[in-house]
This record gives sequence, structure tokens and C-alpha cells, in this order.
Amino acid sequence: MSIPTTLLSTRTLLVCAAIGVATGILGGVAGLLTPVVLLGAPYLYGLLLGSHVLPGIIAQEVLRRPLVAIVTHVFAALIASAFNPAWALRFVGTALLFGAIQEGVAALTRYRAWGAWRFFTSAALIGVVVAAVVFLAAHLATFPGWAQAVYLVVSVVGPVVWTAVGLAVGSALTRAGVARREVPPPSSYR
Repeated sequence: MSIPTTLLSTRTLLVCAAIGVATGILGGVAGLLTPVVLLGAPYLYGLLLGSHVLPGIIAQEVLRRPLVAIVTHVFAALIASAFNPAWALRFVGTALLFGAIQEGVAALTRYRAWGAWRFFTSAALIGVVVAAVVFLAAHLATFPGWAQAVYLVVSVVGPVVWTAVGLAVGSALTRAGVARREVPPPSSYR
């Protein structure tokens, strides 16, 4: 009888927590800027909201393991909630949604394809979801056509741009040796 191995080791959880804290601070700042952007230029909100893809992108790039995106997103949401406790459920909801999309795309490749295309696929899916949800929630149909077009483009491009940033950060952390990738034991490939 073999001893069952855990899916997420303590070291993996600590790396997820560290990434979650750093990106949670950024998410908290984005949350503080949200009312300003919504009042001044709501069609640019997708760029701000797109920053919330960072926890999962960095975690998946550094660790390349199942569940690290969603776990890191939850840590980031808890940290961001400290900046604006009234939005805690929004932060957690966004974390679960974005993390689930990132995990879902990775699961479709059985967590074996880690090319940039996979990350950008999840970013584009998140952008489409963000565009649809915020378009309805913010009543952007009442805006001029040019503002609606800019909003839709920025909502899809925002997560893609932040994904590029996340991949660069994750690659830099890996090159610096901050986190070495764990190789699961052969029994976990069944």
C-alpha cells in the first residue's frame, strides 16, 4: 500500500500564498480605483478589472500544477478585501470565476500544455465574460456607440495585457529560482 500524496504540498501552498499576497495588494488598489474609473471613464473598466487575472497566471506559470490558480486567487481576494471589506464578496466572486476559467482551460489540456497560447486563451475567455457581465451591470447600452466599442475592446484586451505581464513576472520568478517546479510522483499520472 502506498502513502497517498497530497495534491498541493505545503511548499506549493506557501508559494500560492506569497503570490496571492503580492497580487492581492494590487487587486486592492484596483478596487480602490474602481469608483474613480466608473465615474470618470467606465469604458476603461475592463483594463482595471483585467488586473485580477494576475494571481492565477503567475501561479500557473511558476508552479504548473492543478488548482494553484484558484487557490492563489482566493488568497489574493482575501488580501484585496482588506482594502475594501464592503467588496469582499465581489473580490471572492471574481477570484472564483477567474480562477475557475484558468483552471478549466488548464484542465482541458490535462495540465500538460503550458505554452503562452493556453494562458492567452483563458485571458480571452475572461475578457469576453467581463465584457458581457459589466456591459449589462453598468448599463453601457446607454452610452454612445464609440464608448460601447471602446469598452468591449478594452474588456477583452485588458485581461490579455495583464496576462502578458503575469507571464513575464512568472518567468522572471522561475529564472530567479524563487520556486522550483515539483515533479509529481509517477503514481499520480494514472
